[in-house]
Amino acid sequence: MRDSLLAEARSELARLPVVLDALLAGLDEAEARTRPAAGEWSAVEILCHLRDEESEDFGARLRVIVEGGSEFTSIDPERWAVDRHYHEATLSEVLEALRSRRQASLDLLAAVPPTSLESSRPHKRLGTLSGEDILAAWVAHDRIHLTQLAATLARIWALRWASFHSEYAGPIPYSPDMQRKPP
Repeated sequence: MRDSLLAEARSELARLPVVLDALLAGLDEAEARTRPAAGEWSAVEILCHLRDEESEDFGARLRVIVEGGSEFTSIDPERWAVDRHYHEATLSEVLEALRSRRQASLDLLAAVPPTSLESSRPHKRLGTLSGEDILAAWVAHDRIHLTQLAATLARIWALRWASFHSEYAGPIPYSPDMQRKPP
């Protein structure tokens, strides 16, 4: 099972840049910064989150396990968004950094012996996390944020073409009472 998880996770994680390229094709900088609703992240903010989680959360925590480190470093993704000015980031630069970090992660995973994934370390909220837990969560994390990104893009499209009945398509994420006109 461990070998299967590692192989499948590597395959799934390798798809992210390709999916992002397809999903974001034609998105301009203004649209990339448009928030679909108050309190929600724009596309560029979601991508910055993925970029930073790549090396400072999932990749870093997996390294702790496979390299025999003693504990995970604390993270604060919500704070990063503010301190690192996610909203002002440039779409192309964020995508390039994410691609580079993802490739480094894939290189790490190619060198990981599957048996090293059974080790675990204490986690403040979950008790313990094994390398297997981290791999399974990493793929789920990608998918969660791809869903968030797709929902954000759907609402941005509907806002852009608000004079038309986009709701004919079905429920568009982020309810109309939360709408904010794009800049």
